[in-house]
Formats: sequence, C-alpha cells, structure tokens
Amino acid sequence: MTTNALPPVPRLIDGPDDAPATVLLAHGAGAPMDSPFMAAIGGGLAEKGWCVVRFEFPYMARMRETGRRQGPDRMPLLQETFREQVRLDRATWAERPLFIGGKSMGGRVASLLIDELATSHGVRGCLCLGYPFHPPGKPLTLRTEHLVSLQTPTLILQGERDTFGKRGEVEAYALSARVQLEWIPSGDHSFKPTKSSGLSEAENWATAVDCSDGFLRQRLAG
Repeated sequence: MTTNALPPVPRLIDGPDDAPATVLLAHGAGAPMDSPFMAAIGGGLAEKGWCVVRFEFPYMARMRETGRRQGPDRMPLLQETFREQVRLDRATWAERPLFIGGKSMGGRVASLLIDELATSHGVRGCLCLGYPFHPPGKPLTLRTEHLVSLQTPTLILQGERDTFGKRGEVEAYALSARVQLEWIPSGDHSFKPTKSSGLSEAENWATAVDCSDGFLRQRLAG
C-alpha cells in the first residue's frame, strides 16, 4: 500500500453541518458521482440528516475533463483513492463517525476495504448499493470471497432481479453474519422496477434511502 497522497478528485458534499455521521459514497463503473441514482441516494440521505460525501475515481474525473469514455482504474488505484478519501474525511471531521459505501463497483471497493479501515480509521460500517456479485451472464464468476469472512457490519441493498446477482442466486451464497441483505422489490441493478410491479424508480430509490438510514442509525445506536 502506497503512503503517497493522490491528486485531489472531485467531491460533492450534502447535508447539515451538525450531522451525526458522514457517509462517504463512491460511484459505479459506468456513471459519475452526480448520476440520477447517486443524486437520489445521496440527496435522500442528506435530507435524513446525514453528511453525504460523494467522490469520483481518477478515471471518471478524467472522463469528466476530456469527454472521452474509458474503463475503470485497476483495483489497487481504486482502493488507494478510497483510502485517501477516508484520510481526508478524518482530517476534516475527526470526531464525526464515518461510514463508507457506494454503488456497484464503488460498493465493492468499499467492502474490500471496510475491515481494514474499521481498524485503522474507526469506520463504523459499509453500505453497498447493488453489489456486483458476478458479471451478468457469468453466475459462477463470483466476487464474494471476502464477504464470507467480513467482520464489520455491512448492508447490501440488492434489486430482486439484478443481473449482477438475483435474489434466488444471492440467497444461496454463504456470507458473513455481519452482512445484512435487503431486497428492493422488482429492482434491477439501479433498483428500477418493472412496469407490472406498480412501483416507480423514485419509489424504489426512496426505499433504498429508508433502508440505508435505518442501517446507519442502528449502527450508531449499537
């Protein structure tokens, strides 16, 4: 692990100055920190009273500057960027409890680091918004090894029909007792429901905010 600070990356901060905790969220592989999904979840949690910090990985920041699409950075750089954001948070709000998480890839990176960061920086828990349990169409290519032994409380919010891990698949996985699963009804990878469900995307995003808020409050109380 490198100890050199990385160049600054874009950040968005929402929520009150007297928030009970900070929630540090990373985006998914294909959409930035201000995508409709990230804005709905981040803004919704801010309205619940949390300080929500969204940030972008270096490749997404370059895409924003150049307008040219490119693939995600390699995992070591993604992880070190997340660590740097945690260090920045601790330097800014040293006494405020901290949670980390993100959408899809961002949540996966957070979950890979949560036990380490719980020990080194006192991070209280992890929030995964649509976890990429496996690539679509490749159910045997699992990304669950670290989830089996996870020691820090983690909430995974998953759409019931997510192609990265449908409910019938995920409920058969052996996951740590510290991993809590909540299902977004009829939701896809971004929690969008089918028309026949009678639900709207906005309603499912609101459900995700409510579940996340409940998890955060439970962890602070516990």
